[in-house]
Amino acid sequence: MASFWSDKRVVVTGGAGFLGSFVVEQLRTKGCRQIIVPRSRDYDLVEMEAVRRLYADTTPDVLIHLAARVGGIGANQANPGRFFYENLMMGSQLIEIGRQRGLGKLVAIGTICAYPKFAPIPFQEDDIWAGYPEETNAPYGLAKKMMLVQSQAYRQQYGFNSIVLFPVNLYGPHDNFDLQTSHVIPALIRKCVEARDTGASEIVLWGDGTPTREFLYVEDAAEGIVLAADQYDGSEPVNLAAGREISIRELAALVAAEVGYEGAMVWDSTRPNGQPRRGVDASLAKQRFGFEASTPLRDGIIRTIAWYRAQPAPR
Repeated sequence: MASFWSDKRVVVTGGAGFLGSFVVEQLRTKGCRQIIVPRSRDYDLVEMEAVRRLYADTTPDVLIHLAARVGGIGANQANPGRFFYENLMMGSQLIEIGRQRGLGKLVAIGTICAYPKFAPIPFQEDDIWAGYPEETNAPYGLAKKMMLVQSQAYRQQYGFNSIVLFPVNLYGPHDNFDLQTSHVIPALIRKCVEARDTGASEIVLWGDGTPTREFLYVEDAAEGIVLAADQYDGSEPVNLAAGREISIRELAALVAAEVGYEGAMVWDSTRPNGQPRRGVDASLAKQRFGFEASTPLRDGIIRTIAWYRAQPAPR
């Protein structure tokens, strides 16, 4: 892989963020020495002129698009229009200007939220169009899925080399622990840590705990993205996953045990559950570019808790 990356100039949108920081680290490990991380204060990727300027200023060989307007169920419910528009504009404009400028390769990161609400378990790439996404995050999921449509159309008409990957829920160090916008694992960790530290007798969790999810440790996801960027050149979607489905109730018990929280868990069933089940077939990633997740869920949660506890207050 070092020979592939050694002479490549790579732009990583969102490269200063949660997933992006690990992708940048993985690129460096693989021998890439020309990595550009644009910041939103300098390049608002929702605006076409900013996208044009980004390409002109950086002249990349490869662009990895990780930037997204994203959040948990609550954030999606509060911002459906914003999440749809901003994600749609970022993706479509980066692909279009990349095509115009003769970009060598674009790697687009979709979302597992793009899958139908009642997709067969485990999710397989052939089922991605088999129904409408779960309503609470459908605008976000559909906006990201449009990159798949554009990638396939541009490969067919222009021969443009782009790939689209669909990772499951990510977690790990440097995640977003803001309870207003965070996803489930950081929210559970923060609630359990704060309850244990303050001696609270209970915590309140959304839904009824029955939905299932699949989680991928962020370092594994970064490895998969960089592997695909090097070795995969098709426009068919590819899942990135670990291959283990777990209920939110089981997940909450696991986090509580590792934190040392022994109080009650109160499930607020007036809050939405989100998609009923998510379990993902990751075999195509192994076939196409040799990716297999290596971090067991418990190990990843232990590392994430340790990182969170090490952060200075206020968190």
